[in-house]
Amino acid sequence: MEKRDIDYVLVPAGLLVMVGYHLWLLYRIKTQPNSTVIGINCINRRFWVAAMMEDSSKNGVLAVQTLRNNIMASTLLASTAIMLSSLIAVLMTSGNKDRTASAFVFGDTSPMGYSIKYFAILVCFLVAFLFNVQSIRYYSHASMLINVPFKKMSPHLKHHHLTTEYVADTVNRGSYFWSLGLRAFYFSFPLFLWIFGPIPMFFCCFILVTMLYFLDVTCQFGWVAGVDDEEHSIVIKG
Repeated sequence: MEKRDIDYVLVPAGLLVMVGYHLWLLYRIKTQPNSTVIGINCINRRFWVAAMMEDSSKNGVLAVQTLRNNIMASTLLASTAIMLSSLIAVLMTSGNKDRTASAFVFGDTSPMGYSIKYFAILVCFLVAFLFNVQSIRYYSHASMLINVPFKKMSPHLKHHHLTTEYVADTVNRGSYFWSLGLRAFYFSFPLFLWIFGPIPMFFCCFILVTMLYFLDVTCQFGWVAGVDDEEHSIVIKG
């Protein structure tokens, strides 16, 4: 087996491990949200939005400051992603043919191979930038919607619930896009190690999936909470 043939085996296998784990995580979030950190945070963000909108005149400043902190975090990641994208683009177009470390790389060391590796990293950072920009968009919308005086607009509790749910969905979408942008950064780690060969990239995928499993899955929550539409109260189910 030639060196470049190892890339054809280990790189797809490593990417398959990463994609398979995230598909399993998505299924777990959909079916058992109270066993994942993302699902628990989603539930508690709905409670937080309901609490902030209960008295917007008193909690309005706190809500806007909290959302502004999230906007700043997304802005930092977006700026980092576009800066790294520019750096990778410069490396791709520099035309540097000196590959002094090629002797230590057990894999494809052709110019085309390096271009593919740099392009894959560039795509990861561009995707991270786009996701974080969308996160900023939703957080900006939520910072205005969370201060809407919905109690003065309609006396019906059902309308209050729908308004609160819409704002909570907006905040959750911003958080989802922020998480996706962070996942794109995670994907760039094995792709970066791919520059040094498919073997480090393959092992990095397994190590990263193991670490993400302990960060994404939790067993500390044993109940699911919701809001009763008729009584407009919090219901906790065991």
